[in-house]
Amino acid sequence: MLLNTLLLALRSIRRNLLRSFLTILGIVIGVSAVITMVTLGNGATLAVQNQISSLGSNLLQVRPGQRMGPGGGGGSAFKEEDAAAIASQIGGIAAVAPEARTGATVVANGRNWTSSVIGSTNDWLVTGNWKVAQGREFSDDELRAGSAVCLIGETVRRELFGSAAAVGAQLRVKQVSCEIIGLLASKGQGAFGNDQDDMVLVPIKTLQRRITGNNRVNTLLVSMMDGSDSTRVKASLTQLLRERRKLADTDEDNFNVLDTKQLAETMSGTTKVMTTLLGAVAAVSLLVGGIGIMNIMLVSVTERTREIGLRLAIGALEREVLLQFLIEAVVLAALGGLIGIVLATIASMVLAGVMEVPYLFNPGVNVLSFVFSAAIGVVFGYFPARRAARMDPIDALRHE
Repeated sequence: MLLNTLLLALRSIRRNLLRSFLTILGIVIGVSAVITMVTLGNGATLAVQNQISSLGSNLLQVRPGQRMGPGGGGGSAFKEEDAAAIASQIGGIAAVAPEARTGATVVANGRNWTSSVIGSTNDWLVTGNWKVAQGREFSDDELRAGSAVCLIGETVRRELFGSAAAVGAQLRVKQVSCEIIGLLASKGQGAFGNDQDDMVLVPIKTLQRRITGNNRVNTLLVSMMDGSDSTRVKASLTQLLRERRKLADTDEDNFNVLDTKQLAETMSGTTKVMTTLLGAVAAVSLLVGGIGIMNIMLVSVTERTREIGLRLAIGALEREVLLQFLIEAVVLAALGGLIGIVLATIASMVLAGVMEVPYLFNPGVNVLSFVFSAAIGVVFGYFPARRAARMDPIDALRHE
């Protein structure tokens, strides 16, 4: 009986293909919108996590000022000795790198480019998960003497050298000519939209003595060992810096510590909330689609009144008529769900490429959307089906 009822429902849908398609259009749009929003949101969340992790693993960034951003308050710059003290006096530390940076025009190969010039040590490569694609790191003698040597990012190499070899060439930073001893592996866009490859790395003493003319250290980059307790490390770091900066117990910290892991969790949490909100908004169209199904099913019941009366008159049970129209509504909704899943998959892959975020296929969301669309067929198809099942056979056969 169930198979016959299903065949009757499919035959009825096939008789009015255009109307059936327009009926399920709301379900198609709703399912595709929900899946697309959730898929792109998950991809954006992963992209944010990847971009923040590219800053460094288990990384703490220590900067002068009472808080991050503009108006962060005063606070004297750090010194190289602060980095050495952190590395020697706090446990669970993998590497500490002092960092000073400035913007400058760099010239090489007859071309010029405005880039970020960073002064630090080889530990800077460790804290930031940087790899040397060609060439080598700084030697100890070059770091101590502040030699005129540098490593460059992929963007600087592309803009200044094109397809020519960069390692071994000369690069002029302001009035200082330095030898390029290494090329850093590309990282691409950072978590805040910046180009991480647009930089020139020199020994910190070279930057201080020959380029900026001061010994300021703008940032301390502290990479923790895997498994380290970040709360304990941050507390020890804060206490040590307060002592070195001679702050009284009543004084506020004139520096701030940013944990990139917490930043990643915060930004990922925000992205997930937005994804949930967008998915919920898109799900409203599923309800609209359900109302459309109920409306068309009521029209179908009215059009087929004589057919219903004839079936009841020759012995069809109420539950059989109810089941026929209910299955018809469920098939319509489920078909809309399947079409919506296909369209959502195509749209998600295309939009993920346009937005430059990873495409993450989520089977759970697809299955849930399909089940929900079928459930909408049950909920919104029940009233028209019950109306058909409760018709009086005599009145139905008299219907014109």
